[in-house]
Amino acid sequence: MDIVRIGQSLGRFDELLALIRSSFAYMDGVIDPPSSAHRLTSETLKQKATDEIAFAALDGEDLLGCIFCKPEATSLYVGKLAVSPTAQGKGVGRALLARAEDIASSLGFAALRLETRIELTGNHQRFSAWGFTKTAENSHPGYDSITSIEMTKRLG
Repeated sequence: MDIVRIGQSLGRFDELLALIRSSFAYMDGVIDPPSSAHRLTSETLKQKATDEIAFAALDGEDLLGCIFCKPEATSLYVGKLAVSPTAQGKGVGRALLARAEDIASSLGFAALRLETRIELTGNHQRFSAWGFTKTAENSHPGYDSITSIEMTKRLG
């Protein structure tokens, strides 16, 4: 498996969009509000890859996964971590997160930060197994109840 930078070595934004949507499809009807993945287009994804630090996991020409990282004040925010349903459970997500850890360290950050929906307890367990701990509970605008949790992984 190769991890390559999106936007420099890899374009393929239509394929990336399809990958994100297919890997997030299990959330439909489970989370409220719906995933922001539904608002992505190939063009907005291309802009996101320009504005952020993004990588794709490839097996030859096969697109297995992607991750988008955004530097913040004290951490590197991890978003749109997506793994093809056919590649899940094969170390792709872990490899992409390892690349994010390398980027965070090179930028002088001591932590990765992410958000996951409150309903997605399987994600909470997976991220906990990868060293993340719950650090906050948040609500989307217009919601009175908790809709997501924030998780942080300290690097060292």
